[in-house]
Amino acid sequence: MIRSIFLFLDRTYVLQNSLLPSIWDTGLELFRIHIVSDSAVQKRTVDGILEQIELERNGETVDRSLLRSLLGMLSDLQVYKDSFEEQFLIETNRLYAAEGQRLMQERDVPEYLHHVARRLEEENDRIMSYLDQSTQKPLICCVEKQLLGEHMTAILQKGLSTLLDENRVTELALLYQLFSKVKGGLPTLLQFWRDYIKSFGGEIVCTPEKDKDMVQDLLDFKDKMDNVAQNCFARNEGFINAMKEAFETFINKRPNKPAELIAKYVDSKLRAGNKEATEEELERILDKIMIIFRFIHGKDVFEAFYKKDLAKRLLVGKSASVDAEKSMLSKLKHECGAAFTSKLEGMFKDMELSKDIMIQFKQYMQNQSEPSNIELTVNILTMGYWPSYTPMEVHLPPEMVKLQEVFKLFYLGKHSGRKLQWQPTLGHAVLKAEFKEGKKEVQVSLFQTLVLLMFNEGEEFSIEEIRTATGIEEGELRRTLQSLACGKARVLNKNPRGKDVEDGDRFNFNNDFKHKLFRIKINQIQMKETVEEQVSTTERVFQDRQYQIDAAVVRIMKMRKTLSHNLLVSELYNQLKFPVKPGDLKKRIESLIDRDYMERDKETPNQYHYVA
Repeated sequence: MIRSIFLFLDRTYVLQNSLLPSIWDTGLELFRIHIVSDSAVQKRTVDGILEQIELERNGETVDRSLLRSLLGMLSDLQVYKDSFEEQFLIETNRLYAAEGQRLMQERDVPEYLHHVARRLEEENDRIMSYLDQSTQKPLICCVEKQLLGEHMTAILQKGLSTLLDENRVTELALLYQLFSKVKGGLPTLLQFWRDYIKSFGGEIVCTPEKDKDMVQDLLDFKDKMDNVAQNCFARNEGFINAMKEAFETFINKRPNKPAELIAKYVDSKLRAGNKEATEEELERILDKIMIIFRFIHGKDVFEAFYKKDLAKRLLVGKSASVDAEKSMLSKLKHECGAAFTSKLEGMFKDMELSKDIMIQFKQYMQNQSEPSNIELTVNILTMGYWPSYTPMEVHLPPEMVKLQEVFKLFYLGKHSGRKLQWQPTLGHAVLKAEFKEGKKEVQVSLFQTLVLLMFNEGEEFSIEEIRTATGIEEGELRRTLQSLACGKARVLNKNPRGKDVEDGDRFNFNNDFKHKLFRIKINQIQMKETVEEQVSTTERVFQDRQYQIDAAVVRIMKMRKTLSHNLLVSELYNQLKFPVKPGDLKKRIESLIDRDYMERDKETPNQYHYVA
């Protein structure tokens, strides 16, 4: 109104004199000095506004337009920061500090996180509605600090493992979002996440009772953690790397066993009995297995068991598909290099060459003067590629021996300078048998064959007589008799009856044997891995490692000529691809000194010299 009255003055005199303020500004200045800056007025105004905001934070409705105009006035008069904002932030700090303390006690973590998110949303809404934009940063910082920053460790200790155990994807994503706003939030979350993976995974790997499910559990756990990193932690590189590092740590806590179990898991998937997966699914499973395999330090243990199982699959014709086998090989080759898979590839080559040789042998047999009534198939295995099998001498029937000789003549006639060594442990045969019910064919191992053929000669034999006649080693013979007389398909009867084969047991032919199939496969108990086999495989890996350590030591010493013990050991750690203990290295070094490959320095015993 004053401005309207003095409009002429404002428009003429004031405009011409640049040093004078306009009437409007003068009015504002007077209003600020005499009214707003009056301590009583200011205190009551600001207290009133703060009271309204507190009411609103407690869920009551307030007149937002009134607050907007009042705060707008303080802003225009440029007293907003000093008179209101400082006071407002102190109050906010106090309120949320108390709220954070209280709710951390009362609520579980998911509820608490949702509450924090809601509070942040409300405060942002308040800025949009009536607070000044300049308040946004300090206000949001204050809420985040009091509700999150002060309680980071407590929130993670109290709730992270539960959220991960129960796979609460929404809450985990929210947790990541909220923590990424607070200083030091993500590094703290990362640390807890790494520790969780190590302890959860460590339990899977180091609990022997869970061994039979270990690999499946690891795959499921990896899938779950991948999903969390992808969908909740925004594919953050740091988190993905921490997960890899944690997996590598816990999987190697227990040496050798995980590698062995992974090899057996692959075997179970690649074996012919595994019809549950299509080609694509199998491919996917193998890819996942390779991810777990990457974390393992002792890859030679995996190779030894994989090779042993692959040999069984190939020789007993139990492989699910050649494509899947080849695919697995190429994955291993890609991962560990050609040297790792050369022997495995050699096994496949042997099988293919054997097929060609058998075609030639069949033609050769047709041209013989007296054709045999037994059909012989031979697999020719190159000694170095396959697992080493202990040779066993058994007494074969004369017809078989004769046929072996014929094959030997044929083979050595084509390849001079080679030596054939027969492996009866791996052989199998199909026998024609007559029971009351009629004719059947039985698919059996060579040892089972030798036992069954005895019953063409007589009605009943004791275990001792069978052992003398067949020459099969005791443990093997007991397993063989058990499979024939105590399994599902009992073609022999045992007296006295029982599950185990004891000394003095007698066996006779079970003429009343019935079976719905014409061709019956009698499982050889030898397909199952025996404890001795497991021990011998581990033993073989140990032997190989010793040779590798020796070779590495000699290689390094040859290059360096003289080296201190510590430097030699650290160089070895760089070169060896499997975990070794310092004690083992020391033993190998001693052994090399004994064998004159190197010698200790006369003055400083910690120094070694290469002996050329």
